[in-house]
Amino acid sequence: MINKNTILSILLVFIPISIAAHFLEWGSAVVFITSGVAIIPLAAWMGTATEEIAVVVGPSLGGLLNATFGNATELIIALIALNAGLINVVKATITGSIISNLLLVMGFSMLLGGLRYKEQEFQPIVARVNASSMNLAVIAMLLPTAMDATSAGIDEVTLQRLSVAVAVVLILVYGLTLLFSMKTHSYLFDVGVADMDLEEIAQSNLAQENPEHKPNLWLWIGVLLGVTLLVAYESELLVDTLEEATSKLGLTALFTGVIVLPVIGNAAEHATAVTVAMKNKMDLSVSVAVGSSLQIALFVAPVLVLTGWLIGQPMDLDFNPFELVAVAVAVLIANSISSDGKSNWLEGILLLAAYVVLGLAFYFHPVIAGMG
Repeated sequence: MINKNTILSILLVFIPISIAAHFLEWGSAVVFITSGVAIIPLAAWMGTATEEIAVVVGPSLGGLLNATFGNATELIIALIALNAGLINVVKATITGSIISNLLLVMGFSMLLGGLRYKEQEFQPIVARVNASSMNLAVIAMLLPTAMDATSAGIDEVTLQRLSVAVAVVLILVYGLTLLFSMKTHSYLFDVGVADMDLEEIAQSNLAQENPEHKPNLWLWIGVLLGVTLLVAYESELLVDTLEEATSKLGLTALFTGVIVLPVIGNAAEHATAVTVAMKNKMDLSVSVAVGSSLQIALFVAPVLVLTGWLIGQPMDLDFNPFELVAVAVAVLIANSISSDGKSNWLEGILLLAAYVVLGLAFYFHPVIAGMG
């Protein structure tokens, strides 16, 4: 029987194919597609390595490690795009990651979990806390955009300074949410069960059922470093060919940033959330999906703003208004559906339908000047 691990192992063949495509000059579209596919299994290995290290170092440090490396693939792709000056693609990737986690991942989880179990439950208190944090993230993205729209002739430097200040606040809030979920109110998040599930996922990824399983820490640190370097290299190939390849494929850079890149970076994590939902562990599934969105909004986006400021790239939180509308819609529908702490297959369909409608809107959205 072909399972997730078999598929991911087969996809590893795209690493040498993408490298060959680059050096033998098979064309930008081939390099873009093969490097994008190659990142998917690498992201899965990065997640496995992080989980294995988390098993060894214990729940607290392990939780922090997962919170830090949870979106490492998207961060690497975004940093390389930022360094290449593709500022608007980076912003599109941020909004796309939030949208895909809240609508696509949670939608598939609720749909497939709901088809197997009539109604699934998760903690509504946690859903409300996460909803409040996501509302803050939307406000933080909205204010610099509103300031630019309502102030004539505002310069780039002022917007970047505002964005840097907001980024610092968001990173502090992210740190405090970790303190809340892992220390002061850990009982709300059912940490014991979550840790057990994470260990179970890590072990099943390795196809090891041995209860005495104790991962080799240094081996997995080596795997994490090696995979990170490979992800960086494949991301370089992806970003270098992005503009030429997307125009050949008939896609806008906006659609690629919002829809294509987040799916590439998040595919392995998406599969994990859906798998645990089908095992009736909806608490863990929702925490993977919503937690990933929060990490993008409160950690990855601010880190990119601060990095842009340090390397001289004008990265700010002044987003395209259309992207902001999409994020606000995603947060609104996800919050309203998850507020009661129960889910069924129809709610999954509603989330997926919202994602498809937004995806179509981005596909038909005209090219924005300066998108590349």
